[in-house]
Amino acid sequence: MSLTTVELGIGPLSTEDVVAVARHGARVELNQAALEAIAHSRAVIADLAEDVEPHYGISTGFGALATTFIPLPARAQLQAGLIRSHAAGAGPAVETEVVRALMLQRLSTMATGRTGVRPITAQSYAALLNAQITPVVHEYGSLGCSGDLAPLAHCALALLGEGPVTDASGALTTAAEALAAAGIEPLQLVEKEGLALINGTDGMLGMLVLALHDLTELVTVADLAAAMSVEALMGTDAVFAADLARLRPHPGQQQSAANLRILLENSPIIDSHQGPACTRVQDAYSLRCAPQVHGAVRDTLEHARLVALRELTAAIDNPVVTHDGRVESNGNFHGAPVAYALDFLAIAVADLASISERRTDRHLDAKRSDGLPPFLAETPGVDSGLMIAQYTAAGLMAELKRLAAPASVDSIPSSAMQEDHVSMGWHAARKLRRAVDGLRDVLAIELMTAARSLDLRAPLQPAAGTAAVRDFLRTGVAGPGPDRFLAPEIGWVSAAVRSGAVLEAARNAVPGLD
Repeated sequence: MSLTTVELGIGPLSTEDVVAVARHGARVELNQAALEAIAHSRAVIADLAEDVEPHYGISTGFGALATTFIPLPARAQLQAGLIRSHAAGAGPAVETEVVRALMLQRLSTMATGRTGVRPITAQSYAALLNAQITPVVHEYGSLGCSGDLAPLAHCALALLGEGPVTDASGALTTAAEALAAAGIEPLQLVEKEGLALINGTDGMLGMLVLALHDLTELVTVADLAAAMSVEALMGTDAVFAADLARLRPHPGQQQSAANLRILLENSPIIDSHQGPACTRVQDAYSLRCAPQVHGAVRDTLEHARLVALRELTAAIDNPVVTHDGRVESNGNFHGAPVAYALDFLAIAVADLASISERRTDRHLDAKRSDGLPPFLAETPGVDSGLMIAQYTAAGLMAELKRLAAPASVDSIPSSAMQEDHVSMGWHAARKLRRAVDGLRDVLAIELMTAARSLDLRAPLQPAAGTAAVRDFLRTGVAGPGPDRFLAPEIGWVSAAVRSGAVLEAARNAVPGLD
């Protein structure tokens, strides 16, 4: 990742910005335009704080207590109490990159000048990120209604010098100790700031952006795995022709078909069985329809990316300071747009893994593998080969099907029926993260299986792109032979997919792979 510093202004973050800060520890800086916008909106809030008329979030309680007027001396207590009471998560801590992503996006919303926080509040939030101080955020607590309330409250709590955090080394410590070590003064919040720190879709959006980053690469890995399987199972590349793809003008399908053509170009294995002597009329759907399925996943990713980019442009808070100085209540914190996209992606992930698992199974069935030994075993009967690797892929598939069930239709009312319809976007995001990891492992098993099948086709040789990946995999996973401990090999291939090394090997051999 080339970005080492991300500048926050009044405009939106990019998805690359989010990945750089969340996953690679890039620093953040608020530019002058952002600081001026923040100061301007704070002045609006400060004026309203002196008004004898109640204003929601400024001189009133919250949620179902919105009609309760809070006198001036009690407002600091109100803001701190809001954060403490809303930091009510439970379950295991979520990943550091998720917390950093949601913090970055909350800071970006502050930078728009629509929230009414003080400049020092935004600067202190940036300082937490730059000091690599990560508040402990729990798995459960957000319903995605007024945004990701509990996760964001745990982050805000650290600004007060309270609650557990991890430091730059990953060690668990207290916020008070971490802030002192970093030279950051704990904040005392003033009117409106508590709400501004916790009203947003930042957690679910952060996980969507990270998933988009990972899935953009994994769908190309899926094309690569499919190409290796088509070749090793003596399939044809004729069905991936550009003119055939254009007959159904979905852009994702055309891109996946193009990748398959690039990867299979001039394949000696495919050339060996083309012509009148070939008796196979059509390949199985898991081979022949790979561009249609993979392409649909690509198009789903593009839809989700559009949703993410719109949400990255948003300034979400309640109430919000408008450009003409009004302070207005609204419902922009509702996570439905993001939740739907997250659930849609989970469906696409499950289907992409499903077609991959079916290809893996074909390699292992001697009745369908066109001459390969049962289970690709060295001595069938004595050796089990990759039989149980397919079981693992099937077990992962069963889990991915469950994770594809939508979270966004499961609204549970809260806050004395004031928040009577919620998005469950956080839950949709959490299950998508697990689904992405499962897909990666399923694809790793197909890659490992297809590489062994290609070896067993010797002396016939694969195409340049597929051969390069097979040869790369041989640097960490041995070729055909007697039974051996398979779990480390699956893990090695999965890690190589995660790092980008598998795609790099293919792209070095066949430029143009997308």
